[in-house]
Amino acid sequence: MPPAQPDGDLAPEDGLLPDEAWAEFGSRPFGLYVHVPFCTVRCGYCDFNTYTAHELGDEVGASRSSYAEAAIKEIRFAREVLGHRDVKIETIFFGGGTPTLLRAADLGSIVASAAAEFGLADDVEITTEANPDSVAAWDLEELRTAGFNRISFGMQSAVDHVLRTLDRTHDPMRVPAVVDWARQAGFDDVSLDLIYGTPGESLADWETSLDAALACGPDHVSAYSLIVEEGTAMGRQVRRGELAMPDEDDLADKYLLADERLGAAGLSWYEVSNWATSSEHRCRHNLLYWTGGHWWGVGPGAHSHVGGVRWWNVKHPAAYAERMARGVSPAQAREVLGYRDQRVERILLEIRLVDGLPVTALEATGRSHVARMVADGLVELATERLVLTQRGRLLADALVRDLVD
Repeated sequence: MPPAQPDGDLAPEDGLLPDEAWAEFGSRPFGLYVHVPFCTVRCGYCDFNTYTAHELGDEVGASRSSYAEAAIKEIRFAREVLGHRDVKIETIFFGGGTPTLLRAADLGSIVASAAAEFGLADDVEITTEANPDSVAAWDLEELRTAGFNRISFGMQSAVDHVLRTLDRTHDPMRVPAVVDWARQAGFDDVSLDLIYGTPGESLADWETSLDAALACGPDHVSAYSLIVEEGTAMGRQVRRGELAMPDEDDLADKYLLADERLGAAGLSWYEVSNWATSSEHRCRHNLLYWTGGHWWGVGPGAHSHVGGVRWWNVKHPAAYAERMARGVSPAQAREVLGYRDQRVERILLEIRLVDGLPVTALEATGRSHVARMVADGLVELATERLVLTQRGRLLADALVRDLVD
């Protein structure tokens, strides 16, 4: 089962935000996240809020065919809540799940609704995730016509036995084909997602995946180390001893290899797990998250953040659809972030970026660790900003613990 939502205060059915939230709204980029919770197969490592057709059965409101209608209702609801402040959408990101299990026309109708309700920035970035086996050439043409200008394919690996361990169903040879179709459809921004550290994956396997990804000529690559989550099928396999827990030294070796190969191919890191061919190809939607922007999350289990207020929707598609049919907020709960919460999040996220973290964001105790980190070769101090070195990127989580003291 998907993980439980965090604790929080009961969210009001009218969705209204506390007065303090309006002080910041409009001063930072505003984005829309659309969560599409449907998958053909549940991958064993995944703990996202996703459902297969078998799991959903015949529950009213839980079908793919009715999802776009419910999502559009939430976008209209969002406009009512935020309506007294005209702020255009700068980024839209469809994640999942597998968004492209919906018809391209349905995804396009959600984009059109966002444009009608809020307006889109002239240079809006509109991204969808896609599994390589969930799209055909004509789907990509329809998506491009609907306004999508960025696509992220879940490649994960180019090695058959690694994909099987991850429960991924696509043929590795499909990846170059879908990238080519995306180019032909007019996508100038194509990203590939990779996972390293899968049980049984050798360093040579990972090298094969990197080489295969680079042969596709992507504009952007995300490479994440496998995290074995409690409650997942893989978590149970590891607990029973059927699969080995990822080894930290192996993960470090694979990260260094990725950084070397991607860098040599002209992709520069801009966030610890993300590389792009230029600043224009960095994922602006994710940068919005990492730099404290505001976003409204549409869909079951989606999270939102506006002006220091975070809330999260009910998780099940049927419960979500029922709330949208009644015209009330789909939010299950929310929390108002205090000064310390916001400061910790800023440190946690901005230190991972190539632009670094301003030293002024640290309290005195955190600043007291800076000289040691510089001496240990973990960070560089440039124009009063802390920037992780390659070695520092490997130890980013540990560094954060000292910086937030």
